[in-house]
Amino acid sequence: MRAYGSDQQIDAALLEGRALAPLRDGGAYVGVWPGQEPAPERGVRIAALDVRADGAQFGELSRLADQGVLLARVTRTFPLTDAAAAHASLAEGGLRGRLVIVP
Repeated sequence: MRAYGSDQQIDAALLEGRALAPLRDGGAYVGVWPGQEPAPERGVRIAALDVRADGAQFGELSRLADQGVLLARVTRTFPLTDAAAAHASLAEGGLRGRLVIVP
C-alpha cells in the first residue's frame, strides 16, 4: 500500500485524475460532474454527485446555515469592484476555503 495521506477526496475543482494522486490505495473519490470521473486505479472507489434543484432542501440548508449548524470556510471576501483580483487569486491556487465576491 502506498503511503499517501488521504482516504477520501471530493473533487470540486474538476481535477479528475490528478485528484487521485493524494489518495491511499483503496480510498474513495467523489466528483461533482457525472461522466467526468477518472478511471479507477489502485482500488480507489469512484463516484459522482448528481446535483439537481430542490427548493425544500435548499430551504432546510439555509435554515441550518442561519442557525450556525452549517459553516462555510471563507478564505477572503472581495468587493464587486475587485472581482478581477478575486479571479487572479483563485488562478494562483493554494487556497483553503472559498473566495466570496460581495456587492
